[in-house]
Amino acid sequence: MNSNFNSIIKSKTPVLIDFYADWCEICKMLAPILKEAKSELKDNIKIIKIDVDKNQNLAKQYQVRGVPTMILFKDEKPVWQQSGVLQKQDIINIINQHS
Repeated sequence: MNSNFNSIIKSKTPVLIDFYADWCEICKMLAPILKEAKSELKDNIKIIKIDVDKNQNLAKQYQVRGVPTMILFKDEKPVWQQSGVLQKQDIINIINQHS
């Protein structure tokens, strides 16, 4: 995943990474919110889900201490990071601030 990850965040489009775990109930609440945000923002954002249990090195590299954790990348650099669930409009506002 590490080599794929680097090519994913090289995108000209901002990339929102959702670090999650299958056992995490809060993560399951975030999934449909991210889907709605993606459908509203269309091609202005890429949203990628990364399972922390299968990608522990990546989670450690970005200091993911809890799930869900969202990190927004722009031009290969993290520009925003937060753990927990946000409402759709809050996520859209954050993405638009960094677009």
